[in-house]
Amino acid sequence: MALLKPFRGLRPPKTKVLHVAAPPYDVVNSAEARSYAQGNPDSFFQVSRPEVGLPEGTDEHSDAVYARGAQSLKDFLTRGVLVQDPQAHFYVYRQKMGTHLQTGLVAAASVDEYDRGLIKKHELTREDKEDDRTHHIDALDANDEPVFLAYRAAAPIDALIAEITHDAPEYDFVTDDGIGHTFWVAPVEFNPLLAAAFARIEALYIADGHHRSAAASRVHTLRQGKPGNHDAFLAVVFPHNQLQILDYNRVVKDLNGADVPHFLARVEERFNVEKSKRRKPDQVHHFGMYLDGQWYALTARPGTWEQTPTGVLDVTILQKNLLAHVLAIGDPRTDKRIDFVGGIRGTDALEQRVDSGSAAVAFSMFPTTLEQLMAIADAGEIMPPKSTWFEPKLRSGLVVHPFSWT
Repeated sequence: MALLKPFRGLRPPKTKVLHVAAPPYDVVNSAEARSYAQGNPDSFFQVSRPEVGLPEGTDEHSDAVYARGAQSLKDFLTRGVLVQDPQAHFYVYRQKMGTHLQTGLVAAASVDEYDRGLIKKHELTREDKEDDRTHHIDALDANDEPVFLAYRAAAPIDALIAEITHDAPEYDFVTDDGIGHTFWVAPVEFNPLLAAAFARIEALYIADGHHRSAAASRVHTLRQGKPGNHDAFLAVVFPHNQLQILDYNRVVKDLNGADVPHFLARVEERFNVEKSKRRKPDQVHHFGMYLDGQWYALTARPGTWEQTPTGVLDVTILQKNLLAHVLAIGDPRTDKRIDFVGGIRGTDALEQRVDSGSAAVAFSMFPTTLEQLMAIADAGEIMPPKSTWFEPKLRSGLVVHPFSWT
C-alpha cells in the first residue's frame, strides 16, 4: 500500500507566489542562487539555499548556513510570506512544458514505507549530500522541498484528481523558463478518498530526490521519541504515464590516446557505425556520436548486453562496450574525463563542447523509460549514474511540510 497523508502546509499568499517560487536547490550552484535571489528577500532560495543571505565565500555546509535557513523560514512566517493552512489538505500540482502536461498529488509520504522498501529507490546516494540535507531539514524543522515520486497510473486516482482540478486553482503562473505551474488546494472531503485510493497502490518509486528522502529517514531516526510530524516527508506523486524523461548525454575529454581512425576501429568492435545527419537516436540500443565535426549513428551489436533490468539500459550498454572498453572510463561517478549534459540543453551543447576542444567526443542517448526505471527498482537493482533527466523540474516554495503545527 502507499500511505499518503494530508498536512497543514505552509504556503505563500496568491500575491506573493511568483516572488517566492524558485528552482530546486540542486539544479543551481551557490553563485547562481545568489544571482537569482538578488534583491528579492522573498525568494525561496533564502530558505533552500540560505547561503544567499550570508557573505560570499561562506561555506554552504556550515552550521551558520543551516541556522540561517531556519531563521529565514521563521522570518517568512513572521512577515506572512508563508502562511499555514488552518486544516490538513492534500494539494494538486500541475506543470505544463510545451505540449507536455503532468499532474501530481502533493502529500506527506511515509518514512516507514521508505525504510521498508515500499517507496523504491533506483540510485545510490552520496554520504556528503545526505549529511547536508539531514542538517538542513533538521535545522528547518520542516521538509522544504518535495521528493518527486511516481506510481503506476490508476483510473480511480485519475478520476479524483480530475474532480479537484475542475475547480479554479489557487495558483496559476508561468515562470521565466516558460513552464506553467498550476496548484490546487484539495477540499478536505477528498482527504479520505485520496488516502483510500492510494492505499490500493502497491508501491511508489523515487523519480528524483533520493538524497532528500534518505535525509528524511535520518532526521526521523534522530528525532525518535520527540513530538512532531517527522515520520513523513513532503512529496509530489505523479502517475507514471504522465512523466517525461529526457536523454542524459555524455561527453569525454580525450580519445584515450588514440587518433580518430584507430578510435573508430575500436568502436566498431561492438557497434555498427555509420556516418549520419541525425544527431539523436530514435530507439533503444542506438546512439549518436559526434566526433571531429561529424555525427555518427551507433547501433549496439546483438549479444553485447545482458538481459537484466539494468543490463538492457542504453547507459549500461554504452558504459560497458565503449566508455570502459575503448576509453578506459571505469567509474563514471569519479572519472574526471567524463561529463554529463542534460537533454534539455539539446545536441547543440554537445557539438559546442567538442568543437570548442573542451571534449573530444560526445554521445547522444535515447531516454530511459519509466517502465525501465520501475523494473530496476522492483528488481532491487541500481541504475548507473546520470541515467535519467526529468523535466520539468518541480518548483520549490509552493508548499512546505512543517514538523510542528501551530
